[in-house]
Amino acid sequence: MQRSIGFKKINVAIFISGDGSNLKNLIYHSHKKNSKFKIALVISNVQKAKGLNYAIKFKIKNKIVNYSNFKDAEKKILIELKKNKINLICLAGFMKILSKKFIKNFNHNIINIHPSLLPKYKGLNTHQRAMDDKEKYSGCTVHYVSSKLDSGKIILQKKVKILKNDTLKILSNRVLKHEHLLYPKALNKVLSNL
Repeated sequence: MQRSIGFKKINVAIFISGDGSNLKNLIYHSHKKNSKFKIALVISNVQKAKGLNYAIKFKIKNKIVNYSNFKDAEKKILIELKKNKINLICLAGFMKILSKKFIKNFNHNIINIHPSLLPKYKGLNTHQRAMDDKEKYSGCTVHYVSSKLDSGKIILQKKVKILKNDTLKILSNRVLKHEHLLYPKALNKVLSNL
C-alpha cells in the first residue's frame, strides 16, 4: 500500500473548517529547504473558513465542498485527491468525520491533530472537560485516522500543564502553540516511514 517516493516531495492535502492556524504553520514548514512535503490541495467544508485565505495567499489549489449530501461530498473529495495525486491527508480542525468507506477508498495515510492527550477526551470541548475534571495536564496528540473517532494509533503527543489561573481561552492558546510545533514534527515522522 505505501511505496517509497524517493526524493520527490510528497503531495499533501490539508482539510480545514476554521481559522487555519495549523494550515498556515504547515505551509511555512512546507517551504523549508529540506521539507519532504508539498501542500497541493486545501479542502474546506465551510465556505467562509478564514483558513482559505492562506491557501489563496500562497496560491494553493483549494476546494470548498458542500456537505449537505455526505456521500456526494466524500465522492467529490476523493476525485479531487486523485486528480491532485495526493499521498497523505492532514486534518487540521476539520469538523467532519470521515466515513469508513472514504478512509478505505483513499488508501493512504490520514493524520489528525487533536487538542487533548488521547485516549482521554475524544471529540469536542476537550480543554473545558479537562479543566472541569481538575486534570493537571491537557495537551495535543497527532494520530492516524481510523474509522473510530480519535482512536487511531498515536504518532506524537505533547503534555501541557494546566495552570491555576487558566481560562479556557488561555489554555487553548497555549496548547495551540504546542500544536504548531508538534504537527510538522509528526508529519515528518510519518513521511520518513513512507
